[in-house]
Amino acid sequence: MIFRQLFDYTSYTYTYLLADRPGGEALIIDPVLEKVDRYIQLVEELDLKLVKAIDTHVHADHITGLGALRDRTRCVTVMGAESGVDVVSMRVKDGEHVTAGGIALTAMHTPGHTDDSYSFLLDNMVFTGDTLFIRGTGRTDFQAGSSKAQYDSLFNKLLKLPDDTLVYPGHDYKGDTVSTIGEEKRFNPRLQVSGVDEYAQIMENLGLDNPKMMDVAVPANLKMGLSQDELEAKGWSHTPEEAKRLLGEAGVIFADLRDAEERDHHGILPGSVHAPYGAIDENVCPGGMLRELVTASGAKLIFYCAYGERSAMAVQAARDNGLEAWNLKGGIDAWKAAGGEFGKV
Repeated sequence: MIFRQLFDYTSYTYTYLLADRPGGEALIIDPVLEKVDRYIQLVEELDLKLVKAIDTHVHADHITGLGALRDRTRCVTVMGAESGVDVVSMRVKDGEHVTAGGIALTAMHTPGHTDDSYSFLLDNMVFTGDTLFIRGTGRTDFQAGSSKAQYDSLFNKLLKLPDDTLVYPGHDYKGDTVSTIGEEKRFNPRLQVSGVDEYAQIMENLGLDNPKMMDVAVPANLKMGLSQDELEAKGWSHTPEEAKRLLGEAGVIFADLRDAEERDHHGILPGSVHAPYGAIDENVCPGGMLRELVTASGAKLIFYCAYGERSAMAVQAARDNGLEAWNLKGGIDAWKAAGGEFGKV
């Protein structure tokens, strides 16, 4: 496995790049906007394809690189289901998986620092964001934080992992790079408590100043701009109501870009074809599966995904290759709200 731990000296943020092999798909965790050029350079040097970018929570101390990476690489942006960030094109719940090639991260909802905080487990490695630090824990005094929720996340989730599980935090302010669950149980001073009330008392009396970037970073990270808004202005999208009228019509192909697990959990548009987003370039180029379907039938091609962001990027990729395509605005989420019909895989 390819693994790189990268550091931003301004915000003391750790960013993690993972891939199963050279030439394969990669994902990145907690990218920082100012470091995006370096991430892309490293991906190219290691002969990788960046397919997913994950934020463990809405950051208050730096502006995320999710939007820039989406725009420059067409990667899928990922956060927890509780997040209200507009740029996110895939939202995961506790126990669901984020995959890239042969890598599969298990999402763990670990609220407390924020209500949308997640950790991600990969074999004997856990990426804890701002929930668990090396010899510390993330503050709980803003962004719907809760010291009691964090206690539960720590003692009933993270600390239940095997003691030899490697802990990779979202920040470090002392120069440490990695720990283990066993070490943190023994030596982390905030974990040496008798129960939730003692932990809450400690966390609620830290008296910390707000992060310097908070008033800038949080609004910027919540609103990054949607790719699908640009398509709507060009007339390249359909509302759910419009799509409902087209569903089942001869000469219309709906292409589902979501991962298999998403399709299993949330259902599909009846009669749609599965064309995973990771293979979009191959599918829309000459000789590709979707291009051949459209060419052979003369059908209208409509992409859909969970929230409309992956499908917006797919429309652009198709049109860049000379293939006309449209977007289902808002994706399955909007389709459900509009009372659209669902089928099973």
